[in-house]
Amino acid sequence: MASCGRSTMAAFASVAVYSCMALCLMSTAVAAQLRVGFYSYTCPTAETLIRQTFNDSVQQTDDIGADLLRMHFHDCFVRGCDGSVLIASANGNTAEKDAEINQTIEEEAFQVVDNAKAKLEAACPGVVSCADILAFIARDSIAHYGGGFYNVPAGRRDGRISIASDTSELPGSDLRLGQLTQNFARKGLTQADMITLSGAHTIGIAHCSAFASRLYNSSSSSGVDPTLDAAYAAQLKQQCPTAGSDTEVQMDPPSELGFDNSYYQGILRHKGLFTSDQTLVSTPAAAAQVNLFARNSAIFTRRFAAAMVRMGSIGVLTGSNGEIRTNCRVPN
Repeated sequence: MASCGRSTMAAFASVAVYSCMALCLMSTAVAAQLRVGFYSYTCPTAETLIRQTFNDSVQQTDDIGADLLRMHFHDCFVRGCDGSVLIASANGNTAEKDAEINQTIEEEAFQVVDNAKAKLEAACPGVVSCADILAFIARDSIAHYGGGFYNVPAGRRDGRISIASDTSELPGSDLRLGQLTQNFARKGLTQADMITLSGAHTIGIAHCSAFASRLYNSSSSSGVDPTLDAAYAAQLKQQCPTAGSDTEVQMDPPSELGFDNSYYQGILRHKGLFTSDQTLVSTPAAAAQVNLFARNSAIFTRRFAAAMVRMGSIGVLTGSNGEIRTNCRVPN
């Protein structure tokens, strides 16, 4: 019986390995259909028009890029990078856009995408997908705040489905290293990718509710998470006087609008805002990567760009799959 069990388990393991390999090969093949310069002939001004739209918007709202970057991430982690985060709720269906986790993305950010889409439809009707707009504008946001400019492979098509409950796949701010690693692995990304992409927290704001448990519900005698710097915790308590406070605070105060390695330096000083930030130094291997990025901004910038390209290929629709939405909020 034991021998038979081992053989059966080995057979299942073999099937699982081959199934995983098959899925990875399929994903790689689909992602390979994305390419830099995808719109060179069909809409040569596409990237310029998107960048102009972003530049106009950031003049009005200087931190809008943080929301646009977050939208691309939230899009890719739910049903793949298919623009589903942009679809509006309708006909009794609550879409991703209206899920609780996306309520902190300002409506202005969605309007920026709408404005870019309107310009593209005027110049090249029915050509540029909403999913690609998100990928381009996330890149432009990073570059605007001082991160590296990188080439974005394009060719994504838009999905037609958006369901709020699917956002449960997004990683929460209270996850530990192992949970985060598993969450990203399910999307084909490594722990190194996860630590790198977490660097996006160097810009933007957070609501007190996302980290209140570190200030008021810790099992320590003080009620404060012992991995949180005491002075920083006191400062945060002033900004969030109760666990139910809905105040906004800067994610990386020394570098509010600078896309740099300050985030990692903060973690080394026990000033990671979220549990999911501070947990990045909870193992030697993960801490080594945080230390590397904290010391060398150029390496972080280069690896972040590469990780964004990998993330931007999650579950993409290409070829005859999906559609090119005329209105990013409504499937055709």
